[in-house]
Amino acid sequence: MDSNTALPLGYSSVPPGQIANVVTCLEMLARPALQAAPPFPPDLHLVALDRSDLAAYRALFRTVGEAWLWCSRLVMPDTELAEILNDPRVDILVLRQANRDVGILELDFREAGVCELAFFGLAPGLTGQKLGRTMMNVAIERAWSQQIARFWVHTCTFDHPAAVAFYKSSGFTPFAFQVELSPDPRLTGDLSEDAAPHVPLIRP
Repeated sequence: MDSNTALPLGYSSVPPGQIANVVTCLEMLARPALQAAPPFPPDLHLVALDRSDLAAYRALFRTVGEAWLWCSRLVMPDTELAEILNDPRVDILVLRQANRDVGILELDFREAGVCELAFFGLAPGLTGQKLGRTMMNVAIERAWSQQIARFWVHTCTFDHPAAVAFYKSSGFTPFAFQVELSPDPRLTGDLSEDAAPHVPLIRP
């Protein structure tokens, strides 16, 4: 949908086999004070992504995002994904626990003067331990270490219910709503049918 196209007032039907969610866009226009956060436990480390391993990246993307219906990088052609991952203006860190990747922090600086928090999340079971706050502080520091005037992110109603509040507490301010319509990835086979049980699966 064109971001300038307005939906009519009232209810709009979603075509069979598709899903719709409300996207909240948030931004910060100056570096904020960091929130208090504990250091990572000794078994957790943020490390640079191995940009040559598309399969490992997609496995992490699925681990972190399947519960929230993330699928964009799973269906993206290899050449397009490799171009993003190998762009020096894209900063990607992986949270690693022993030999397992359990979190992702992806900052996109490809627009001059702007940083987008493209992907940010933890594997199931690691939320609620303040690890996200520690990762966000790293994200803020890395973003504002560059010559930017705007740091922004978007989240949606399929995400963790605390996402908007978390971003606001980090210094982001909501500035726009959008409605996203897309094929249900559980019906296309890109995600398992039991992913995101909080989102009803409606077959065509």
